[in-house]
Amino acid sequence: MYPIGQLHLASAIVALLAGTWVVLRNKGTATHRRVGWLYAISMLTLNVTALLIYRLTGTFGPFHIAAVVSLATLIAGIIPAWRRQPADKWLDRHYFFMAYSYMGLLAAAVAETATRVPAVQAFAGGPTPIFWMVVVVVSVAVFIVGGSLTRRRFLATTQPFRQASV
Repeated sequence: MYPIGQLHLASAIVALLAGTWVVLRNKGTATHRRVGWLYAISMLTLNVTALLIYRLTGTFGPFHIAAVVSLATLIAGIIPAWRRQPADKWLDRHYFFMAYSYMGLLAAAVAETATRVPAVQAFAGGPTPIFWMVVVVVSVAVFIVGGSLTRRRFLATTQPFRQASV
């Protein structure tokens, strides 16, 4: 494995661990913020390294586009929490963009794992249509399940941080 690939893999593992911790633990604590920053830094590293890897297709392709989208959701989730503006919307924006950032990470991890199944792998001539079908199907499945859970948990997760209306 090349050094850039090693850094990509290491940052993916850190992001998966930190992201899982943030999802499962209490929100709004100092530890949440520290682990959240670890997630953000590892995702930034993961996406920058993804933009430097071309072994699969030899050109800028779908995974590079996914990395750009991932960077956008990450930034869109960090900025509201950092600025806390607008006062009535920052929490919602942070919650949804960070949730979708994590879902993108999970979709990539599941797709990467699924394409390692010997029957799906394409060793000669690049990725096959089966490879791309597996990537799309498992990614869509992660977003369907994750999106449903994210919407279902929204109020319960964010309500403790909303100011009581007078």
